[in-house]
Amino acid sequence: MKMIKNMVMLAALTMTAPLAAETTETENAAPATVAEIASGVCAGCHSADGNSVIPMNPILAGQHAEYITKQLIDFKATENAPAKRNSPIMSSMVAALSPEDMKQLGDYYAQQKAVPSQVAVDDDKLIELGKLLYHGGSLANGVPACASCHGPNGSGIPPRYPAIAGQHAEYTITQLNLFNTGDRANDKDVMQQVITRLNGYEKRAVSTYISTMR
Repeated sequence: MKMIKNMVMLAALTMTAPLAAETTETENAAPATVAEIASGVCAGCHSADGNSVIPMNPILAGQHAEYITKQLIDFKATENAPAKRNSPIMSSMVAALSPEDMKQLGDYYAQQKAVPSQVAVDDDKLIELGKLLYHGGSLANGVPACASCHGPNGSGIPPRYPAIAGQHAEYTITQLNLFNTGDRANDKDVMQQVITRLNGYEKRAVSTYISTMR
């Protein structure tokens, strides 16, 4: 009887040993690198290098590091406050990211070479109006030129004003509409004060022109 008892205990130890080793390996696994996060969690919407080919999702490659980091922080809700920038999808994506992860992602995307939107635009009249509004604003409506904050070539002014040259028109107009309705207000209402003075066609024109900037 004693021999049988010993054999049962030995078998039990033999069966649990691999499980214990596997648990230890998992606990000691190195955290994902920023490249692994970008090619895993982020790639489905933005591509691994940040050059999204989906017009509704922004191109992140070449964006200012500080700006990207700030947006990631704003997407994340805390125990004491909701996210400053509302997006159920992005909120779930950033939930597990640490402040250091967000900083490194900003640096990572800033170092990638941007590929401008490849969506063809064949409306010259729309582009021309967008160009006028971008560089000259609208005196009649009191709209300042987009270039005053985002630069004449769309390179932006870090950390507050993002680079926008070549950004997908569909993404840009979606954000302009969100600023217009107040559903996006994580920029101290700067954009809301401007964009409420533009009509739908003018917003489409500016967004389209921005997508053609190189």
